[in-house]
Amino acid sequence: MRSNLKVVDNSGAKRVMCIQALKGKKGARLGDMIVASVKEAQPGGKVKKGQVVYGVVVRAAMQKGRCDGSEVKFDDNAVVLVNKQGEPIGTRVFGPVPHELRKKKHVKILSLAQHIA
Repeated sequence: MRSNLKVVDNSGAKRVMCIQALKGKKGARLGDMIVASVKEAQPGGKVKKGQVVYGVVVRAAMQKGRCDGSEVKFDDNAVVLVNKQGEPIGTRVFGPVPHELRKKKHVKILSLAQHIA
């Protein structure tokens, strides 16, 4: 909660602040949905500054173990903005996205991503 996250799609937002993680008490991990407030936005984008939006965490600085024993960890915390049904607002996703999103049923985000880590 209250952490600033980078937005890595072309929905118009640049930076959001997490209001609440929609699953669990420990915060959001890779693939979790959050409720966020837009702090910075591009002029003429689909979302405006101050708007409350939903997002899916696609990159997290905290490491997550994989079933083969390796760990995945990113340099920044990033989200992709989605609507209430979980469909992405933007049409492109920039940067690497982990394949763990497939287990969390965010296949549409994986299909828009340029690089799958």
